[in-house]
Amino acid sequence: MFCWSCFVYVLFFLGSFLAIGLLTVCVLLRQIIKFQRRKRTDPTVKHVAFFHPYCNAGGGGERVLWCAIRALLARYENIKLFVYTGDLEAKPEDILAKAERSFNLALEADRITFVYLSKRCWVEASRYPHFTLLGQSLGSIVLAFEALLKLQPDVFIDTMGYAFTYPVFSYFGGCKIGCYTHYPTISTDMLRRVQSQSQSYNNRGYVAKNPFATWLKIVYYRLFSRIYGWVGRCADTVMVNSSWTENHIISLWDVPYKTHRVYPPCEVSQLKRLESLTDERDEHIIILSVGQYRPEKDHPLQLQAMYELRTLLNNDEALWNRLKLLIVGSCRDEEDRVRVKNMQDLAKHLSLENSVEFRVNVPYRELLECYQRATIGLHCMWNEHFGISVVDCMAAGLIMVANRSGGPLMDIIETSEGSQNGYLAFDAYDYARCIANILYNTPEYNARIREAARASVDRFSEKEFENGFLRAISPIMD
Repeated sequence: MFCWSCFVYVLFFLGSFLAIGLLTVCVLLRQIIKFQRRKRTDPTVKHVAFFHPYCNAGGGGERVLWCAIRALLARYENIKLFVYTGDLEAKPEDILAKAERSFNLALEADRITFVYLSKRCWVEASRYPHFTLLGQSLGSIVLAFEALLKLQPDVFIDTMGYAFTYPVFSYFGGCKIGCYTHYPTISTDMLRRVQSQSQSYNNRGYVAKNPFATWLKIVYYRLFSRIYGWVGRCADTVMVNSSWTENHIISLWDVPYKTHRVYPPCEVSQLKRLESLTDERDEHIIILSVGQYRPEKDHPLQLQAMYELRTLLNNDEALWNRLKLLIVGSCRDEEDRVRVKNMQDLAKHLSLENSVEFRVNVPYRELLECYQRATIGLHCMWNEHFGISVVDCMAAGLIMVANRSGGPLMDIIETSEGSQNGYLAFDAYDYARCIANILYNTPEYNARIREAARASVDRFSEKEFENGFLRAISPIMD
């Protein structure tokens, strides 16, 4: 006869043994890390480490990283600065040269040390076809332990949003934790989209169409948001990049007392000095899109907007033939390069191959020329956390058409009469209609929008970012 009580006792003792073993390993690991920190040759020098596994990418997040590093090096002399990176193929001098070339920055190379991480694959989205948020978050814990065992900093600053690394560096590393959050890993907007059974890049069709799968995903999201709130509260100071992100982080993490809104740095001073090279006699009227080739940027919507615009301009074929959508962006990996190829195929499918041009990983000087040659800016990401490229286009004198959500709606673009500095749109037809309005506006009206846009972007300058960043980070640095 089977003895259930014996079975329960065995399970209890096995569970207790495993729990004690795990606790022992954690305590030993913590002591080892403390011992390694005490072995430093100069304990008076504070070690500050930035966690940015993709520091060699060329997006807005990387501009935040390098501007933050420059600000810290200028303010504090008695610090040693490190960057955790997974870009194993890139040499330190190449990473710094790309940063200076891409963002027009001057960095003190001799004061920056890179700590290379070999387990970055654990945070790659492609590794987790299902339960991607959970997989990447747990993978970031693996990456965090690798980082901590290689270097034990006094101050840990995450600039990519890997919140699950905070308890690792806080408990095991004994570090002060700072973070700059561009975008919450999960948000109430994502939950609402799943509840409404809307299909998107992070809510696949078979889930959206299946009520039971939708219910399971809602439960999964709610449980994940609870855990996300707990790990986020491990941060000692929290910086967010927009009103939209601030509202979500405060709601999820419940940390209003240590949350600071610090708008990301935009190169507005140089861009505002650019002179337009456009002319009414130009062969092309360029519509410029700037952003990384990632699914959330919704480049297909830009192509669909061009398709709708061709229909709206049906009686003005000469004007349509002059229009060209120029999509400029950076690729991080092979997955991004495949995405560019898919966009080129979609352009052909929509018969737009003669009206769309793709450029990948262009140098900063070429990007400046693109700004000078363009008339209209286009940005289609739904719930864009902020929108650095939106601000850059406005500073360069382009008339911006952005998504009616997130940062562009709440912080950047004003559409009311008398103070309009751009346009907001939602779907492909709405984008096409806004572009058509710009094309048919009087030159005087468009000039007023450009002037208002350029006047509005000073609050997003690099100087404003550095002041805000240093103010928010000072409690864990001093």
